[in-house]
Order: sequence, then structure tokens, then C-alpha cells
Amino acid sequence: MTLAFDGTVIVPAADPDDGERTARGLIPHLTPTTTVVLVNVIEKGGGTPDKAPMDRRREYAEEIFERMRGVLEETDTAVETDVLLGTDIVERIFDEADERGADAVVFNPRKGNRLAELLTGDVARRMVKEASIPVVALPQQDS
Repeated sequence: MTLAFDGTVIVPAADPDDGERTARGLIPHLTPTTTVVLVNVIEKGGGTPDKAPMDRRREYAEEIFERMRGVLEETDTAVETDVLLGTDIVERIFDEADERGADAVVFNPRKGNRLAELLTGDVARRMVKEASIPVVALPQQDS
């Protein structure tokens, strides 16, 4: 049995390579009734200086979306994009899912070592543990 998404799915991506891998992994699970909402969360400092200028970060999000749309254009799926701002990436993704009435959050876990996960807060692990709707981790694709 193959998993298929018939409604709205939120698909976060952190960088262009991550986005392209995720889009490729998503294709077998799409139907003509799927709406894919590609999101990139710009993490705000919450009172501290931002990591990079906002304009540059928005341009980077557009690079991510462009790569993902390039992969998804071969499908009949509706694709939307949204740059999200928030101090907590995971919370912001689920807030967006709630606002859009999404059926699931779908992502491709990035490879990383345990030390990097500990230092960064391991967004993927938190997405699964703090899920308010189903979360689907796509299988790793060979590049």
C-alpha cells in the first residue's frame, strides 16, 4: 500500500538541496487533489540581532522554492509557497498547518550527527514529538 496525500500538506525546507530532495521524495505520494504548501521558516532572534539581513533570507527562501517548484512542475499538484517568520521553527510550522487546515507535515530528515542535533535542537525530532497533526518523514533518497 502506498501512502497518498489527498489534501493540504505543509512541506518545510531549510535549503535548496534539502528542498529538492524533499520534493523528489514527495512526488510518488501526490494526487491531483493534493495542495503542497512549501514553507521556509526564517528564525527571528526574539530580541537578539537576526543571523542575516531579512532581504537576503527572503531571497534564499525563493531559491529554495524555485528548486522545489522545478521538481514538482512535472505533477498536476497545486503548489503554494510561504516564507514564515518565528522564534521557534517547529511551533511556526504547526501554526501554519493549523491556519491552513493541513492534513500533514511532510519532510525529508537531513543527515546529521548527534552532536549537531544536540547543538541545533534537532528540529526533525521535535516535529515528531510535538506534532499536532500527522508528521511524515520521507525515506532517504540516494542522490
